[in-house]
Amino acid sequence: MIGFWAPAPRLIDDAAPEDLPHIAEIHRASFTQEWTVDELAALLSQPGVTALVVRRASWWTSPRPIGFLLLRVAADEAEILTVAVHPSNRRGGVGRSLVAEALRRLYADRVATVFLEVAADNEAALAIYRRLGFTMVGERPAYYSGTGAGGGLALVMRCDLG
Repeated sequence: MIGFWAPAPRLIDDAAPEDLPHIAEIHRASFTQEWTVDELAALLSQPGVTALVVRRASWWTSPRPIGFLLLRVAADEAEILTVAVHPSNRRGGVGRSLVAEALRRLYADRVATVFLEVAADNEAALAIYRRLGFTMVGERPAYYSGTGAGGGLALVMRCDLG
């Protein structure tokens, strides 16, 4: 039995148009390169591009996203474009849950391979991706702007689902 003060479960579902302002807010809080609501809407209107959101279900109100994942599918390959979790909800498994759910859906859709780029100095993300079966297949020097410890180096990672 769930107690009255027990935390509500998290839900992962497809993003809805009303989620875009929240997605933009999470992105702004997570990255130096901001994506506006209009840019996100344009991206999501492209063929094969979808967004998943994770919500903390609420017993009293409509749950708003606390994290999101954007991906693009073409034929039997997919690319995770970005994953972000609101800073107040990090280190609780939200990002891992999003990536795992995306991989489950892609597998069910018979996608064979998933790619992504991740900053070389983003140890938290690297740990998640490695645990979920991604391996490094390349590097992109100066891919990210900024002066982080990785010098903007992006690691290209791949996960075979087949």
